Amino acid sequence: MSAEGDSEVRKRLTEAEEKPEQVAPGSEVDSDDDRLPEQTLEHRTKEIPQGTDQEPSCLHTVLSPLTPRWRNWVIRGIFTWLMIGLFCLIIYVGPLALMFTTLLVQVWCFKEIINIGYSVYRMHGLPWFRSLSWWFLITSNYFFYGESLVADYFSVIFSKSDIMRWLIAYHRFTSFTMYIIGFVWFVLSLKKKYYMRQFSLFAWTHVALLIVVTQSYLIIINIFHGMIWFIVPVSMIVINDVMAYMFGFFFGKTPLIQLSPKKTWEGFIGGGISTLILGMLLSYAMCQYPFFVCPVEYSEAEDSFKYSCDPSPIFRPQEYSLPETLANISALLGWKKTVTIYPYVLHSIALSLFSSVIGPFGGFFASGFKRAFKIKDFGDVIPGHGGMMDRFDCQYLMATFVNVYIMTFISETSPQKLLQKVYMLKPEQQLQLYNILQDSLIARGILQP
Repeated sequence: MSAEGDSEVRKRLTEAEEKPEQVAPGSEVDSDDDRLPEQTLEHRTKEIPQGTDQEPSCLHTVLSPLTPRWRNWVIRGIFTWLMIGLFCLIIYVGPLALMFTTLLVQVWCFKEIINIGYSVYRMHGLPWFRSLSWWFLITSNYFFYGESLVADYFSVIFSKSDIMRWLIAYHRFTSFTMYIIGFVWFVLSLKKKYYMRQFSLFAWTHVALLIVVTQSYLIIINIFHGMIWFIVPVSMIVINDVMAYMFGFFFGKTPLIQLSPKKTWEGFIGGGISTLILGMLLSYAMCQYPFFVCPVEYSEAEDSFKYSCDPSPIFRPQEYSLPETLANISALLGWKKTVTIYPYVLHSIALSLFSSVIGPFGGFFASGFKRAFKIKDFGDVIPGHGGMMDRFDCQYLMATFVNVYIMTFISETSPQKLLQKVYMLKPEQQLQLYNILQDSLIARGILQP
């Protein structure tokens, strides 16, 4: 073949590779013609509430002489203290109020995330997106809370009802059936030329469930180990957020991360040191009250939940020897070479380090998410702060760490938790277990025959 002929062949092959594939009309391939123009995308993202721009009319009038920067600072401060006061009131009511509040926050956060997907990708011809999203939320909650909380902590209460006993016995099968209903519902709702859009929304919903439902479930599990495992980590995130904002507002000059231009190194470091100090002080104060440190357990004798107990060793003062250098300095000053402290205060150091170093990355993740869709906040429910998700983005990350920390370094097998399972057995099975345990204790010399 001549050089000219070889060149012609290569030219044709190159043109064939670069030429876009032609799709026949009416084919099953998704059409790109339904993609939203950039102007329409921007218009629809503006439909999402922009939280920090929303000001109560009364405060706007009173604070109108201030510059926008200081006006936002005052409004943010007012509603920060209001939220702290509400939080303290819920704690005063008790653990069940905290759990109920967690569920409400979970639902609201899920609503804000789903609304963003609906606002950005909305197409009038696509059915069932919101309905399917809420169905999967109900299914996920039924699975998580029925699997652990109802079976492990509320089994004595629910075992008194034959219907509830049946639901507990067949819980996983019921959960799977509910998910399959949603799955089939989604497949039947698929529309030609919009498959990519619908599968994107399907994935969107599942990621939202992973972030929101799983983390809220872990929060409630932490509460059952004692309210201190909820209050201290949550307070650390709040302290870090507030103090980082304060240090950044007054001293911030060096940008920290591109995702959040307003975050500064000065705020990051100041918030971290404040969290470490205030977190230890808060932990020390709370360790002295059984109401905060006792696990939430159901008492069959009292037919109610009890919040009193003999605190575990980590909530009792322990004496520790100081390192040699510090011990020598302490001896020169006429002080003891040991220090008495609650072990939980030492554990709180790990919690404070995570909340101040890794916790903010939950906020950075949320900032990146919002920037991807050109929105300022997830909602406008809290003036000066944005949406509910804007306040709890770091909390969910913290909840996972606390749960892992408890299960790895703290958790022990609880006799009360084992009893919950025993109570679910039939009377003859309970009697059989009693006889086996009695024979075993006698054989080991623990009981006298």
